[in-house]
Amino acid sequence: MEPKEIIEKLLANIEKVIVGKEETVKLCLAALISKGHVLIEDVPGLGKTMLARSIAKSINAEFKRLQFQNTILSKKS
Repeated sequence: MEPKEIIEKLLANIEKVIVGKEETVKLCLAALISKGHVLIEDVPGLGKTMLARSIAKSINAEFKRLQFQNTILSKKS
């Protein structure tokens, strides 16, 4: 199977679960292919975890969730 066919199948499989975020899915797959990293930022409830889980399942990889919250620390005068 050609690399283009593999990517198209991955994209189609992920888009069965993640709807309306084609560009985000493509960017995540590009990072995966290039052995890069992705930080997905968005408001709660928009499918960030589901996207990561869907990609992991599509490539038969292990999925673990890492959650953190950005906290701004300020000095009190």
